[in-house]
Amino acid sequence: MMKRESCLERRVVVTGIGLVSPLGVGTDKNWRALLRGESGIGPLTRFDTSRHATRFGGEVSGFDPLLFIDRKEVRKMDLFVQFAMAAAHLAVEDSGIPPADLEGEQTGTYVGSGIGGLGSIEETHKVMLEKGPERVSPFFLIQTIINEASGQISIRYKAKGPNSATATACSTATHAIGDSFRMIARGDADVMIAGGAEAPLTPLSVAGFNAMKAISERNDAPQKASRPFDAQRDGFVMGEGAGILILEELGRALKRDARIYAEVVGYGMTSDAYHVAAPSPDGDGAVRVMRRAMEDGGVRPEDVQYLNAHGTSTPFNDKTETMAIKKAFGVHASRLAVNSTKSMTGHLLGAAGGLEAGITALCLFHQIMTPTINYEFPDPECDLDYVPNEARKAEIVHAISNSFGFGGTNGSLLFKRFE
Repeated sequence: MMKRESCLERRVVVTGIGLVSPLGVGTDKNWRALLRGESGIGPLTRFDTSRHATRFGGEVSGFDPLLFIDRKEVRKMDLFVQFAMAAAHLAVEDSGIPPADLEGEQTGTYVGSGIGGLGSIEETHKVMLEKGPERVSPFFLIQTIINEASGQISIRYKAKGPNSATATACSTATHAIGDSFRMIARGDADVMIAGGAEAPLTPLSVAGFNAMKAISERNDAPQKASRPFDAQRDGFVMGEGAGILILEELGRALKRDARIYAEVVGYGMTSDAYHVAAPSPDGDGAVRVMRRAMEDGGVRPEDVQYLNAHGTSTPFNDKTETMAIKKAFGVHASRLAVNSTKSMTGHLLGAAGGLEAGITALCLFHQIMTPTINYEFPDPECDLDYVPNEARKAEIVHAISNSFGFGGTNGSLLFKRFE
C-alpha cells in the first residue's frame, strides 16, 4: 500500500460552489442579489400561518426538484434532501469536474442538517393519526434522517470515500466543511462535497421558535425583519436552502487547471459549555473558536480583513459576537469589516454555514464584501464596521466565516485568497 502524503503537504482549495437560498437557486443568482442588497424574505405560503405569531420567512421560491432529481426519486426525499441534491449538482457543475471523475474512493461527501426532515415527520404523523399506521410511507425514514442528504449525493456521484453528516445545530455546515478540509489534508480523500441543507419552514418549527421568543414577529415589514447588529432587531428570520462546496486537494485542482475561489487554511471548533440555547455572556466559546481558526492557519488577527459573522439578528447573539470579535482581534477589531448575509437570506440553521462559507469564498475571489442590509439604528453595544447597506470593494487576503449553534457549539473557517 502506498504511504499517504503528510497533511503538511496537502493544501485544500474551493473549486465549486452551489447555493440554494431564499435569494434564488444558483450561485450566480445569489451572488448578484447579495451585491444588490436584496432581501429574500416574505410571507410564508406553504401552510396556514393565521394562528402563528410569525407569518414570514425565507422560502426558496420557484424551486423545481425535477431539474436536479429523477421524478421517481423525489418522493423518497424530504425537501432538505432535495435542496442538498440541487446544491451539490450546482457545485459539481460549477467546479468543472466531470461527474465520472468523482467516482471512486478519492471522493467523499459530508453534508449535514440541523433538523433534517421535520416537514415529512409532521406530514407522516398526521397521516398515521388520521388514516392509521398501515398508511405510513415505506420511504418515511429515508426521507427524514439527516445523513440521507450526504448518502444520496454519494450515490448520485458514486463517491466511495468518506460519507458522513453533522448535526450540530447552526454550526452544522461549517463543521462539515472544516472536517472535510482536514480529511483532504490528511489524505483521506482528494475531493469532498461538503456543506449543509435545511428545510425548517414548517408549522411545528415556526411555533417552536415562537415559543422560545427567538424569531422576529415583524409581520408588517418582513423584508426589514432580519437586521443584524441593528438596535431594533427583535429575533432571527428563519430561512431554508443549502450551501455545498467542492473542496479539492490543490495539486489535483492545478493539474486540471481549475478555477480556484479560495484556499481553506484554518478551522476551529469549540464549545461554550454554558447553556442549551444562549451564548455564553462573555463570548468565551466564540473568542476561542476564532483564535483557533487563526492559529490553525498561522495568521495573526491583523492579517484578517473580513469576517462573515454568525450575525443572527437576535439581541443576545449580536452583542455577544461583537464582544467576542473585539476580544479575539484586539485593537484590529475596529479595522475589521464584519457583515451578516443573514440580513438578506435569513438564517438557514444547519445550512447557514455552507451558504456563508460559499459567500465568503466568493468575496475573496471577487475582492468585494457584501453588505449587511437593514442597518438603520446603531446599537452602542454593536459598534464595529458592519459594511452597512452597500457592498464594498476591498483588498481581502484572509477572511473568516463564523457559525454558532444551540448546545453551545461553535465553528470558524479561515479562508485565504488564492494567488
